[in-house]
Amino acid sequence: MQVQLRPTRADEVGELFRVRASTAENAISTERLAELGITPEAVRASLLAGEIHSWVAVHEAQVVGFCSAQNSSGEVLVLAVQAGFEGRGLGRALLACAVQHLRAVANCQRIWLMAGADPALRSHGFYRAQGWQASGRHDQHGDEELLWQA
Repeated sequence: MQVQLRPTRADEVGELFRVRASTAENAISTERLAELGITPEAVRASLLAGEIHSWVAVHEAQVVGFCSAQNSSGEVLVLAVQAGFEGRGLGRALLACAVQHLRAVANCQRIWLMAGADPALRSHGFYRAQGWQASGRHDQHGDEELLWQA
């Protein structure tokens, strides 16, 4: 399978929301994201302002995965791979793009993300296999903070 990894273009923000709503686990609709204050307009503005950076995985001219990170906080905001494209290394490659950027370009000393704490979730084992470790902190939704361990 041929997949291209590259920075996200501002005109692709709508595709990020489509992918986010079409993951096999933890799919979140555009409407639900808007309730949380996450809209295509806000993401586009943050991307254009350089507040966040994002990378896409493109297969046959279609975005099938993405990962976004916030420069100022060192947070990996989201990693999503469209259902049917899991298990091909896309998530691992996209996450590596974000970590590399946060370390080398944004010069973040602390790189972190929030993820579901339930061991039954695929993401639970996925992040740990990539070297992330739980900090012990949980948010109001029950998600746990994971820290990148270089």
